[in-house]
Amino acid sequence: MVRYETIEAQAMLLPQDQRAALAAHLLGSLPGILHDDDNGIAEAMRRDEELDRNPAAGMTLDQFRSALGR
Repeated sequence: MVRYETIEAQAMLLPQDQRAALAAHLLGSLPGILHDDDNGIAEAMRRDEELDRNPAAGMTLDQFRSALGR
């Protein structure tokens, strides 16, 4: 069996576009880790209710950008 380190080293020798295609293929072969049956609707509703209860828990777009360092 080929070792992970060998595969990784060989993959890093590929051109960038081929590495990107390989990465996309590998990621697509994995099950969705953060998959929600409702596509995240329940989480969005929970967060919306939280902001309704406590608007100070949120942030403005400018605050968000500042947190990102932009």
